[in-house]
Amino acid sequence: MAVSSSCCARVFPPFECRTEPEFSATLKPDIPSSGAGKYRRTFSGVGGLSSLILRFPPNFVRQLSNKARRNCSNIGVAQVVAASWSNKDGDFSAPCGGVPAATAVDAAAIAAVEGPVEKIDGIPSGGDDVIGDCKTNGSGGVEFSSYDFLRSDGSLAIHAGERLGRGIVTDAITTPVVNTSAYFFKKTADLLDFKEGRQTSFEYGRYGNPTSQVLEEKISALEGAESTMLLASGMCASIVMMLALVPAGGHIVTTTDCYRKTRMFIENFLPKMGIKATVIDPADVDGLKSALDENNVSLFFTESPTNPFLRCVDIKLVSDLCHKKGALVCIDGTFASPLNQKALALGADLIVHSMTKFIGGHNDVLGGCISGSQKLILPVRNMHHILGGTLNPNAAYLVIRGMKTLHLRIQQQNSTAMRMAEILEGHPKVKCVYYPGLPSHPEHELAKRQMTGFGGVVSFEIDGDLMTTIKFVDALKIAYIAPSFGGCESIVDQPAIMSYWDLSQSERLKYGIKDNLIRFSFGVEDFEDLKADVLQALEAI
Repeated sequence: MAVSSSCCARVFPPFECRTEPEFSATLKPDIPSSGAGKYRRTFSGVGGLSSLILRFPPNFVRQLSNKARRNCSNIGVAQVVAASWSNKDGDFSAPCGGVPAATAVDAAAIAAVEGPVEKIDGIPSGGDDVIGDCKTNGSGGVEFSSYDFLRSDGSLAIHAGERLGRGIVTDAITTPVVNTSAYFFKKTADLLDFKEGRQTSFEYGRYGNPTSQVLEEKISALEGAESTMLLASGMCASIVMMLALVPAGGHIVTTTDCYRKTRMFIENFLPKMGIKATVIDPADVDGLKSALDENNVSLFFTESPTNPFLRCVDIKLVSDLCHKKGALVCIDGTFASPLNQKALALGADLIVHSMTKFIGGHNDVLGGCISGSQKLILPVRNMHHILGGTLNPNAAYLVIRGMKTLHLRIQQQNSTAMRMAEILEGHPKVKCVYYPGLPSHPEHELAKRQMTGFGGVVSFEIDGDLMTTIKFVDALKIAYIAPSFGGCESIVDQPAIMSYWDLSQSERLKYGIKDNLIRFSFGVEDFEDLKADVLQALEAI
């Protein structure tokens, strides 16, 4: 099957739809004995409509998967394809100037055509020729340039990677799960074609999967990225990215406030490869300039907003500074989600997410992703193929499913968190609130410039000690005491216990983690219910 990392460039091979005076009810295969000819199907309809005779490129039938070949004998590939072209008025006219998009045909059959496709009835085989809103690529396929007809992130989250076609034979609305560890070749000649670049395949489960590819394209569409790579967790994505892009003896700049496990990897493991790190405050621009001037920095890596104090980094500014010195910029945007912040559009080179959180959104799946240019994702992907950490296709399906409601969940969580942050800030039993949407936040103005929403997580300090804070947490009736965030269910945790309990109080304070700190991830429950629950828990202390 074809491996496409870009969400905005989906390639299909050329075939012709031509009209006939009569609309026959027969299926007429026209397959040369070599199996490498044209494949014709006509289908029946109401009088007055023209039949569509589909002419597929050489080797099409030979490359069909078993499932696709079964479909040929049962209902006809043409019927599946034609159904995907039809609009609500029953018009079977092909999009893009008469060149239909073979949305329901197996990508293994489409993309595995060997070498340049011959010119077939006026469709050229080479060069980039514009056909309506589409163009043919160098091998004569139809390439969709964008998802311009989807104007909102909410629509992209639902349809990107799926609506224009996916590499799985199905007329199902939802993307099927392809559970396989390897992909077979019919004969050694096909394997040689694959090895020498004339044929495409996923080859092995660690290198790709058609279900996972749909998710890659969906996230790329949201991030405006050329390529997205999936991994088993967000932490895995960060580690593989650093190992792939920072050379031995290199230098990383990161920020004080960040996920603890990320800090541990940078401080404890990278030095074994001679990689040094400079740690600065998220707003310390002078510190970044000094680090860039004094060291051969390969990468600036930070979260924005950060964990757990939700500090924000000026992505455009740091990207400009780093690029002048030849350093890459990678932003972990997990707390923002792709809907609240577009790090790549702001100038970052790479964006990392823990899909476990807002993207998956249902507290039922682990996953990570990294998006950026093809040039940067390729070495990360190659490193990933060596290290493993592959996302299971069942997990990919769960994330795809979760993303269907991403925009609805984010709207609700943004609203609830903003309103609760304002209530908490005015409550006498709350000492301090950390939320980018509040004017009191140190990067509030920056957050307003580079974010469209401030996220569903609010951190705050109870006016009390460790035990008082524990009493508040235990008095809550809705939120679960758990270590994650971003899901439909509200989650609360006390970082001093949940993430830093192995350290002494003085050691925790080095990272700003006080005993009375709370991180509250608001779910999609009713706002009034959450408000009442938090207020009664505060009254209990």
